[in-house]
Amino acid sequence: MTRRIPLHLPAVIALGLVCQLGQIVFLRELLMVFHGNELSIGIILSAWMIWVGVGSRVGAIIVERLSRPIYLVFVTAAAALCTLPATILLIRALRGFFDVLPGAYLSFLDLSISCFILMGPVCLLLGVQFVLLARVWRENDRVRDTSGAAKTYIGEAAGHAVGGILFTFLLVHHLNSLQSAVLAGMLMVGATLWLTRKTRRDADLATACKHLALTGLLVASGIAFPFLEDVDAWGYRLQWQLFAPEYRLIATHQSKYGAISVVQREDQYSFFQSGRLVFSTAGPEATTVALEEQQGVVFAHFSLAQHPNPRRVLLIGGGLRGTLREIARHPVERIDYIELDHVLTDVARPYLSAATLDALEDRRVRLIHTDGRLFVKTSDETYDMIIVDVPDPATAVLNRCYTKEFFREAQARLNPGGVFVIGVTSTADMRSTAAANRNATIYHTLRSVFAQVLPAGGRFLYFFAADLPEQFHVDAETLRARYLERNIETEGFSPWNYDILLQEAPLRRINWIIRHHGRSEGAHLTGPAVGPLFPDPVPEQDIEELRLPPVEQRYFINSDFKPIGYYYTLQFWNELTRADHGQAFGWILRVQPWWIAPMVGVFLVAALLLRLIGCRRGNRADTHFAVISAVFTTGLSIMALQIALLFSFQSVYGFVYEMVGLIVAIFMAGLALGAATTHRFVRHKSSLRILGAVQLLVALFAGLIAIALPWSAAMESSRVVFISFSAMTFVAGLFNGADFPLAMACCMALNKRVEKAVGIVYGVELFGACAGALLASVVVAPVLGIVGCCLLAGIANAVAFLVLLISRRSYA
Repeated sequence: MTRRIPLHLPAVIALGLVCQLGQIVFLRELLMVFHGNELSIGIILSAWMIWVGVGSRVGAIIVERLSRPIYLVFVTAAAALCTLPATILLIRALRGFFDVLPGAYLSFLDLSISCFILMGPVCLLLGVQFVLLARVWRENDRVRDTSGAAKTYIGEAAGHAVGGILFTFLLVHHLNSLQSAVLAGMLMVGATLWLTRKTRRDADLATACKHLALTGLLVASGIAFPFLEDVDAWGYRLQWQLFAPEYRLIATHQSKYGAISVVQREDQYSFFQSGRLVFSTAGPEATTVALEEQQGVVFAHFSLAQHPNPRRVLLIGGGLRGTLREIARHPVERIDYIELDHVLTDVARPYLSAATLDALEDRRVRLIHTDGRLFVKTSDETYDMIIVDVPDPATAVLNRCYTKEFFREAQARLNPGGVFVIGVTSTADMRSTAAANRNATIYHTLRSVFAQVLPAGGRFLYFFAADLPEQFHVDAETLRARYLERNIETEGFSPWNYDILLQEAPLRRINWIIRHHGRSEGAHLTGPAVGPLFPDPVPEQDIEELRLPPVEQRYFINSDFKPIGYYYTLQFWNELTRADHGQAFGWILRVQPWWIAPMVGVFLVAALLLRLIGCRRGNRADTHFAVISAVFTTGLSIMALQIALLFSFQSVYGFVYEMVGLIVAIFMAGLALGAATTHRFVRHKSSLRILGAVQLLVALFAGLIAIALPWSAAMESSRVVFISFSAMTFVAGLFNGADFPLAMACCMALNKRVEKAVGIVYGVELFGACAGALLASVVVAPVLGIVGCCLLAGIANAVAFLVLLISRRSYA
């Protein structure tokens, strides 16, 4: 009698669950090491994919030589349980292996080496186990085709979906990274023991010892589970000792937006989220404005003086570092203060000065915990001033506050005569190419929305934007008179600060560089032009700007779907902290869209040559090439679409850190359904015609997403946006899943070896996904735009369709 639920099904689902939880946990941990930089997502995912692919190929070689693969499942499960938490601890110790200054960014080479070394052990084991379980399923069904691998693929995808949902709604709120990893490993070991329970009665002594050892490991893990809290805390202390030895870790708090670390150096307390500095404070004992809060003080008073009578103010970020307190000293009627994370506010309160705490309790202040971008987009409130006091756009999340779309949304919330203010870290002379690129990009992006934009400052650059002409004053006397008229008393700011902030010579030079840079071809590579020794006054530069050549929009307009601003910011910080590692950014900025044409040509020419050779010699080299190309391009294109959807989702919502598990779960649910549908309803799976049809459908779907993404992101209802993104993610998974059983059947028809076909198809698809992750996240998305990722996916699958068309013939 056939069992309804096979004994090996829990092991297959556990494999998918471990893959999902391991991937999410490693991603979150590595994002802390890499300062939350989303460019690293592609490198992390590509390292994961390539090692799982290698593991599947190694597993195929091994399993063909084994008569009883079940015991290798024992070994891989036990090893996975041990290596998962060990990898997390190694990630936290990672910066100790590199000679970098505290706070410096790791280079692309550092990121790649780190990820590819750290991912190796776990991913090899998972790749091997997939092929082993596919063999177990095939033997249980007593067949000699690839149906067992297809069922394993479906079950693993279902496990992925379960893991994503489990993490998003349960584990992220109640368990730390080590506990999540160990729990996943325990489930895998438990499922393996369940798989082999029917063999225990007749087992010999060696087999009984293996069962006993695995049971002992499971019990030991359960006993150690409560103590993982202490190990986790030790791991974080180790991480901070290596990241910033002069700081002492006070506490780490988990939030859905990222791990919050509180560190202390003498009397200074600093708050980091996902490894990125949010703000610093002098602590609750401070009675005067400390150095840590000086920038916030200047930000507030320099901004408020640019409006003659600000009554309603919107402050996004910065309130905990003193900006809110200083704004409250002005005679404003209402301040809406937006802070994304309530956990950060709660954690910070014991370390804030009494004056800042009083400002938070001011009756004019309304503290709102939400995403600032979402609030501006959906709110009906209007303001005299909108002040954005967030860190530099060094990540895609922060870049959302520096894009053309956000500036338009903010413009709609301003009253007539209202002023928008934002600022970034800069250099005094702005001779750096990266600094000039980033600052000019912010200026030109603001200028594409607002009628008047004024950059001013030095090592910190302020941008004031408004719609009315002559809204701003560059003469310090006017601003000083407004400040004195408001009877403000504060120790951290003097009326004479305006003379320093608006020194005539630096102000003219900064405006000349920013206004002129980005208007010639190749300006993003060559840096700013040498300006006149004595530039014109700023009002005259305003008039002259109307006669300047147009801006190179591709490289100097920052948008949600082409986040070039955060790419320049990464380049800028690399130049500041690691000048010897900044060249990679310059190389990538040279990428041109037409470069894909030679690659397409190579594929098509290779297909034609192999077709001619195959016809003369009677072999099937062209068919092999066509099938492998289809598998590779499907992996590449689906991953490129995933990156596009992930980045787009982040642009709208801003918290992929929390939702990544659910997003991947939706994708894997679609993948499981697609694979199951093909396996169940397609009778002639080894047909190149059907495989080609799937490639064509994926190409058309990628083109559809390229059109739909900007349209979906522009919708005002966040619920509708989420539904549309979820639907696109689900369909992408559906196509990916439908392709896998077809490709395996075609490969099996060619080489007649089941496990080899499974290893080849699974591995090549993951290699394609690796290439897609790297290309999409590191090159295409920031430089060519998110829509470019969709077009890359469409072109890749269109080429695969043409290669299959060239090579089609009867071969089964």
